[in-house]
Amino acid sequence: MVSLGQVCDGNFGANIFNSGNFGSGTEQILASDPQLAPGYNYTTSLPPNDGQYSIVSSLKSDQLHSSWLTLSDNSSDPNGYMMVVNADYEPGLFYEQTVTGLCEDVLYEFSADIFNLNASWATDRIQANVSFLLNDQIVYSTGNIPRNEQWNTYGFTFSTGSEQSELKLSLRNNAPGGIGNDLALDNITFRPCGSEALILPASTANICEDGEPIDLTATIVGSAFENLFIQWQQSFNAGRTWVDIIGEMDRDFRFDNVESGFYYYRYLLADSKEKLDNERCRTFSNTKVIHVIPKFVNVTDSICEGLSISVGNNIYFTSGTYIDSLQNIVGCDSIVTLDLAIVNNDFKANFRVTKPSCANLSDGRIRIETLSSKGPYKFEIENQPAVQSLITELDAGEYRYKIEDKYGCVIDTLVQVPDPPTFEVNLGPDQKLILGQRFEISNFISQTASTYEWNPEWIDCEPPCQSVSELFTSDITVSLTAISANGCVSSDDVQVTIQEVTDLFIPNIITPNQDGKNDYFTIYPQEVNTIEVIQELNIYNRAGKKLFEKNSFQPGIPDLGWDGTNRGRKVASGVYYYSANVEFINGKIRSYSGYVSLLR
Repeated sequence: MVSLGQVCDGNFGANIFNSGNFGSGTEQILASDPQLAPGYNYTTSLPPNDGQYSIVSSLKSDQLHSSWLTLSDNSSDPNGYMMVVNADYEPGLFYEQTVTGLCEDVLYEFSADIFNLNASWATDRIQANVSFLLNDQIVYSTGNIPRNEQWNTYGFTFSTGSEQSELKLSLRNNAPGGIGNDLALDNITFRPCGSEALILPASTANICEDGEPIDLTATIVGSAFENLFIQWQQSFNAGRTWVDIIGEMDRDFRFDNVESGFYYYRYLLADSKEKLDNERCRTFSNTKVIHVIPKFVNVTDSICEGLSISVGNNIYFTSGTYIDSLQNIVGCDSIVTLDLAIVNNDFKANFRVTKPSCANLSDGRIRIETLSSKGPYKFEIENQPAVQSLITELDAGEYRYKIEDKYGCVIDTLVQVPDPPTFEVNLGPDQKLILGQRFEISNFISQTASTYEWNPEWIDCEPPCQSVSELFTSDITVSLTAISANGCVSSDDVQVTIQEVTDLFIPNIITPNQDGKNDYFTIYPQEVNTIEVIQELNIYNRAGKKLFEKNSFQPGIPDLGWDGTNRGRKVASGVYYYSANVEFINGKIRSYSGYVSLLR
């Protein structure tokens, strides 16, 4: 974050404008209109459009105009709010508040953090430009807010006039609306500014419990105050709140408390007693911490058997009370009394292990169900620190799990995450088939699957799919991808090669005497039927006269063939000529011809 403008170069007082950080909340968008922007409409639908504003904790990727950046409020509070403004088409005020209870002739700083919401590449967007107003008068302008993708602090200092106790603070948009001129606002600050006020050195002062008092001195750099009034303060809660130290109003303050502990001090300063008593008119120094190191230290500790504890140059590994005289790094003498207990090393843990649901998934888990000792605990998995007792996203395998309790007792063990149940698709070896022979597989999956994806897609085998029988007429690759109920995925494929064998049987003699044997002439398939249809069968005598004709009929059915007649009359014994066109199941058509003997 960068700072621009005429900001205070001394120490500040309390921020009078407590609402300038827009507060915080668990909801991303403040639900109710805070009435902060005269002439603007409040919206809870992100992103706001021209002439609208919102109070939000963040801007997410799906809540942006085309060139906007994602953003969070400018604080360490994850629930803190900021103000997002999409400027109106006409320049005007977009923020206004009134501050009361001010002091006359006091230097104040008015500042705000501003973020240009447009990305650095959006050079065609209108630049945001803001003026700061006091009582409707422009006092300071930012110029164009840069598209530098960071928060920028703008502000200025000014002095109140005589008998001036109230001010209206406003922020005005100077640029026109349209594409661009979009900004976020946070940490609007209005606070007294004074000379640089220090307690040196700034680092923590360490003194012994029986040591000499130390003097704290107010070091003031600059001449912001014509007259100087000081009030020393002490905090009893590490600087969260402060109370006056009665009677301590000089530049020097003597600390003579010899009781061990941490002590927090600062001083207030103003140019009159009245202003010193008014938090809106005074500034304060840095915080000075004094640490009084105790002379007598009582330590109670417990350690696991087999471990030891060091106090100075002595090492203890049995239960007992030990007294040692030491000198710390700042030269203080300390008498340390150690009450040491040795704890039996019977630390045990019960684990609950969940195997991965599939071989292709890493969703195994190790959870500690119970621990027999006391925490806090330290966890390590595979020599890497872990922050919890539940470890997820594990593959099957062996994991080194180390747990240390508050006494230093350690469990160092191997935890086995079992392999998941096998889910496998196995379509078997490649198959070489004769044309007309069916492709058949069964028991090709180790568990019932919820989804079957076949290639070719027309294979019809709905769950639970146990077997497949298909007739292929050309070489093909059959594949299956199956998904179990747990999301396990397995695939396999098989190559099917079709050997084109089109053998058939055509008899060379018939005896149509109705004895049920060789009574008809037709075409028969071999063991595997590869014939789709007999397209045409013709019978001729020696003179070339057609005696029989039949089209489009099934093979191997005797009474569909020639019965040795012509127009219902028996023909004489002899040799006859035949011709036929046969269509096979692979779509190919072949022609056949020859002679057949008829005997009566």
